[in-house]
Amino acid sequence: MRRIQGHTVNIRLVLLCLTANHRNASLDILERLSVGAPAATRALVDDELFVSGAVVLATCNRFEAYLDIDEPLTGGRAVAVESAVEAMASASDIPPDVLRGSVSVHEGSDAAAHLFAVTSGLESVVVGEDEISGQVRRALDAARVEGTTSSELERLFQKAAQTSRGVRSRTSLRGTHRSLVRLALELASSRVADWSAMRVLIVGTGRYAATTADALRARGALDLHVFSPSGRAAAFAAKHGLIADSSFADAAGTADVVITCTADAVVHADAFAPGRRVLVIDLGLPRNVDPAVGSVAGVELLDLETIRLHAPLEGFGAHADARALVGDAAAEFAADRTAGPAITALRQEVLKTVEDEISRARARGAGDDVEAALRHLAGVLLHRPSLRIRELAVEGRIDEVHTALETLHGLEVDEPPTASPWSETAQEMMPERSA
Repeated sequence: MRRIQGHTVNIRLVLLCLTANHRNASLDILERLSVGAPAATRALVDDELFVSGAVVLATCNRFEAYLDIDEPLTGGRAVAVESAVEAMASASDIPPDVLRGSVSVHEGSDAAAHLFAVTSGLESVVVGEDEISGQVRRALDAARVEGTTSSELERLFQKAAQTSRGVRSRTSLRGTHRSLVRLALELASSRVADWSAMRVLIVGTGRYAATTADALRARGALDLHVFSPSGRAAAFAAKHGLIADSSFADAAGTADVVITCTADAVVHADAFAPGRRVLVIDLGLPRNVDPAVGSVAGVELLDLETIRLHAPLEGFGAHADARALVGDAAAEFAADRTAGPAITALRQEVLKTVEDEISRARARGAGDDVEAALRHLAGVLLHRPSLRIRELAVEGRIDEVHTALETLHGLEVDEPPTASPWSETAQEMMPERSA
């Protein structure tokens, strides 16, 4: 229950995920979203009455907005979805109808399952990739800095991190070192006969640049250079054993392979002399390389669009046990929320009794050791019932818990709403797409 404008209304907490990714959106849509949509999504928390939290995940192959919705009326989810789409479309210079056709919507436990799969690398172009879990963690960190996260989103993203670690440690995805960078180099190797004979220029000094340098060395590359538009090349080169170049024009003019992975630069066609053979690999989103570069004689451009079209899906197929772990984690996440009110009610009842006993003990002159012992006893008494309540919630038997609490303790538990498919109104607004 919540008071809004003097009225008491029933509030239903709903998690929504709006996702545009390599399966349902073009690279152009993803590029525009990565530039404009994060600020628009943050504004939803400030401007929309029922959007209480938002976390934005933007990578080179996906843009996702996770929203925590307080829904006081039927159709509130549809309003939130439409508001989010219109805000992101406007900020990204995308027609709303086009964006609606490029966005999938997940709700409740489905949103949780989607994030858990994403964080575990099961929804990536390269299934099981290494980088995505760190990108998800940084998305939550950014939301904390912006002040847009919520307790429900914190719980969701922490469970996602835990699930990802479980997938890594308990399945054959562990230790495979899969990444978009390595896939790009694998595709590039059909054009490069001997990496040790290539002069390679890396543009950028971020995490992707470090991963790129490691992957190049693994393939035998020796002559590695780095250029940074922000002037950090020297420090990066010293740390990673590369050669720092101060002029992009000079470095590109002698390089056999140019790999871009930065947010600070766009490479244009005039950087390359026609007729000179150069392989350019663009790992940036937004694009680091003008598509016109690919039309320069002698220059071959390998960009994200090309990379994802050639992803060896069968070779990187997700394992059934990893999917099962994600499904179990989503069920546990939903069950924890279902079990929460019952655990809280029981905890309040036990702690109230303990506080009364502490007050009586102090009145008789008991010291701090008695209070500590009583509080420890309360924790011990609550531990097993709390675990059992969660177990029963996972099994779909929460009604039995409520009946038991009412029968044994006289407690009435307010049941949280069961996650249900989003409303027909929302479905009409957002046509169903593959996730």
